[in-house]
Amino acid sequence: MDLYEHQARQLFDAHGIVVPRAEVTDSPTEARAMARGLGGRVVVKAQVRTGGRGKAGGVRFAADPAAAELTARRILGMNIDGHQVRTVMLAQPVAVESEFYVSYVLDRTAGTFLAIASAEGGTDIEEVAAAHPEAVARVPVDPAEGVTSAKAREIADAAGLPPQTVDVLVRLWQVLVREDALLVEVNPLVRTEEGRIVALDGKVTLDDNARFRHARWRGPDAEPEDTLEAKAAAKGLTYVKLDGEVGVIGNGAGLVMSTLDVVAGCGARPANFLDIGGGASARVMADGLSVILSDPDVRAVLVNVFGGITACDAVAEGIVTALDTVRLTRPLVVRLDGNNAARGRAVLDARAHPLIEQATTMDGAARRAARLATTA
Repeated sequence: MDLYEHQARQLFDAHGIVVPRAEVTDSPTEARAMARGLGGRVVVKAQVRTGGRGKAGGVRFAADPAAAELTARRILGMNIDGHQVRTVMLAQPVAVESEFYVSYVLDRTAGTFLAIASAEGGTDIEEVAAAHPEAVARVPVDPAEGVTSAKAREIADAAGLPPQTVDVLVRLWQVLVREDALLVEVNPLVRTEEGRIVALDGKVTLDDNARFRHARWRGPDAEPEDTLEAKAAAKGLTYVKLDGEVGVIGNGAGLVMSTLDVVAGCGARPANFLDIGGGASARVMADGLSVILSDPDVRAVLVNVFGGITACDAVAEGIVTALDTVRLTRPLVVRLDGNNAARGRAVLDARAHPLIEQATTMDGAARRAARLATTA
């Protein structure tokens, strides 16, 4: 679960990390009053769960309250990388002397956390790493030991950060641990002309599995921005929207990921990741198909199921059930293999829907779905 910047700043402030004063609103008129209370001159920042806001025009200075109202009016409603701006944050500007980058991220491959830091903050860390890889320090952090003052000094020294950042590095680790985060990032972390270390921006990704421990993030702001993801979440489905035209349903994360790769290799783009799980019922299958068919970008659907715990006839019954409530207007390619596969195929044959095709292999199913999607 990604937090908005203003939510990340709340966590930073609660853990003793200095952030500029700020207010959040969805009203241009209210933005004028807020700017007045913040001293007149403010930074107006779009609140969306994505990067690249500055390049898209979603971060602007306003010289006075009237300009703040006008700027808020221009930013509200913008579309930034597929995210509509519904709120803006007005923050007091800071006189910056130096900008840095710091983050902690879960390294699943190594089974540890990774501290990433650079004395060249303020721009995309990917660009810095590509142009000057030596400028980005990557320091493994043992989860059992955490970030002590000594570890924080090691990170700061490796990245060329000033000694004043050591305390912030310790506190950022506390944010990650105490808030059950998978990612904590500050870009830029700045040293002001007065010598203070201030977090000007923040990105925090919380572990969805720990959401029950953090009731304050259960409100509307914590819900997925994408309506399809919200619909899937309400049904308990593991669904991620992607930018493609082939809807994909599979059972098991590994099989779904492989299916996405095969679809891409056939010249089409997957429209989503949807895992119905290892013991999915007909109801789950029907719910998944309902979500995918609600996506206007989908031109064809591929169901790829290897029956183990999930019986293929239950999957077929789920497809048939979905067709009773959802009007199928796009072709559906189904590949069933494993437990009760023959029964499942018979169920679909009996329904004899003109838009449903069956394939015997994953490669064949992916090729057919890709062709249907790209020639529709």
